[in-house]
Amino acid sequence: METFKIYNKITEPSAAEKEEVISFLYQHLQEYGDKKEDIGKCFDFAIKDSVEELGGFVLIILENDEIQGVTIVNKTGMAGYIPENILVYIAVHENARGKGYGKKLMNKAIELADGDIALHVEPNNPAKFLYEKLGFENKYKYLEMRLKKQK
Repeated sequence: METFKIYNKITEPSAAEKEEVISFLYQHLQEYGDKKEDIGKCFDFAIKDSVEELGGFVLIILENDEIQGVTIVNKTGMAGYIPENILVYIAVHENARGKGYGKKLMNKAIELADGDIALHVEPNNPAKFLYEKLGFENKYKYLEMRLKKQK
């Protein structure tokens, strides 16, 4: 039977728990992932408590105390024109895919999030179909563009 574990500004992880989650995401995001350092920054933002409207949560689904999936949702501090939450990372263990963990993780994240949720997904990512089944839609049919300023 699966269980959920939540880290946020109230229930912070130990250093070992944090490293385990970051390493899990780094490994199982595969080609859709980021550097461990960036995943760590996202994790830290989700559990911060310095500004009331910011923060978020890290949600883990476990089976027999083994991580099967992780998602990190950050609050945006906005509402209306920008959703109140952004699902930044979600990954299911490569050996557990197709067993419903992603859907359970997403449903629990939707339940926990206060307000609307946005996420970015590559057009060729198979998880796109799950998001659509759960009600996510590409309302604007646009590409996200970013400018990286030189430091």
